[in-house]
Amino acid sequence: MNPYRNQPDRAFWSRAVAREWRPGALFDGAAPLLAPGDRIASAGSCFAANIVPHLEAVGYAYVRTEILDEADDRFFYGRYSAAYGNIYTARQFRQLVERCLGRFTPAEDRWRTEAGVIDPFRPGLPYPAADDAEFDAVTAAHLRRTRAAFTEASVLVFTLGLTEAWVSAEDGAVFPVCPGVVAGAFDPSRHRFLNFRAHEVAQDFRAALSALREINPALRAILTVSPVPLAATATAEHVYVANFYSKAALRAAAEEIVATTAGVAYFPSLEIVLGLEAAQSFEPDLRSVSPEAIRRVIDALFAHCRLPDPNRPRARDAAEALSRELVRRECEESLTDLSSRRPPDS
Repeated sequence: MNPYRNQPDRAFWSRAVAREWRPGALFDGAAPLLAPGDRIASAGSCFAANIVPHLEAVGYAYVRTEILDEADDRFFYGRYSAAYGNIYTARQFRQLVERCLGRFTPAEDRWRTEAGVIDPFRPGLPYPAADDAEFDAVTAAHLRRTRAAFTEASVLVFTLGLTEAWVSAEDGAVFPVCPGVVAGAFDPSRHRFLNFRAHEVAQDFRAALSALREINPALRAILTVSPVPLAATATAEHVYVANFYSKAALRAAAEEIVATTAGVAYFPSLEIVLGLEAAQSFEPDLRSVSPEAIRRVIDALFAHCRLPDPNRPRARDAAEALSRELVRRECEESLTDLSSRRPPDS
């Protein structure tokens, strides 16, 4: 006898992978991840926005407290519960929560330009404020609506996206993208690069969730790790190697968070997309996740949820059409590649 004799088939590669690969079998939680009465908020990297149309298509209540005009919303800020846009790192999320609670005010909180006053933490907003007074009013309203979204939700779905970040040298405020890529100007004396370790990611997310539970004690969380590769790295590594570090650190952090924090579950979207069908999981750019891969993730997720109306048509076509639109839309991080390209010599 040995401990492996009593393990189920899912514990063995030959039986659970080589013989029968089923993405839905990768999660084995006792309780459903989502139930009909749940009010869902989502945040994190751009992959997090892809699940929203699928959740709404089957009748789940998705919390929205701040809406932008999609026609002008180049980066899809309005696709989240509030218009905070992509939150790539756990530190950025922690600071957003602290700002909502009045515990943190970034020193570099605005960029004054000829076009108007730009929010460094939402640099792609379609309409910059005309002056400081308007900027203060818009920012205050945004933080109130963000707090309201996290207060109203019963479940937060959060996608860990990156370990690399650019921060203010003065107070460590994390920008969603390096200054100068979307807006603003990069200054090496004021901006520095960080590449978070797994324990820092875990610490930041736990701190953010703990703060949110002060205003919403029953809030549960579902963690995922984005399968979208880095668009570019600021390290000395090849981007392929840097990407593997990032995903490994985020996955390790997610495991640590779940092991040490009550009311948090991990859903393996990373593993599903990068599984045996990985060659078919991406668009020709080898970075954008294909609608087919998103469908596999959603099917596996819903296999572990109680749907609001099990007999309701899934409205796949509409949800997948929106997912395709989300893939086509730009995210700030993708511009780190485009902004670095020099015009060809004339």
